[in-house]
Order: sequence, then C-alpha cells, then structure tokens
Amino acid sequence: MDGMSVCPVCDAEPMISDDPVEGELLECEDCGVELEILALDPITLGEAPDAEEDWGE
Repeated sequence: MDGMSVCPVCDAEPMISDDPVEGELLECEDCGVELEILALDPITLGEAPDAEEDWGE
C-alpha cells in the first residue's frame, strides 16, 4: 500500500499490512493508541473503540 495514512492522534504513519482489511486493528508505534482501519480506498484510520468499556455493568 502507499503508506499515506496517518494516526489521527499523533500524525505518525503506522505500519499497515500489505493486505489490509476494513475493521482491522493495529497499534501506532509512536503513541501506542489502538487504531482501526475504517476504509480502504483511501485507507482511513480512526481510534479503535474501547473493547473493555461497559463490560459487566
């Protein structure tokens, strides 16, 4: 891929696999935030939803 997508938190360019999938989760190496691939053309990244939020409540 072109590697032009940037982290919405710190503007770094996280590593994206050669075969990205919409909904795939990855971590920004610079700030450590968990990201989700929201769209593939162009690749759009967003913060991943907090999976542990509201568990057991």
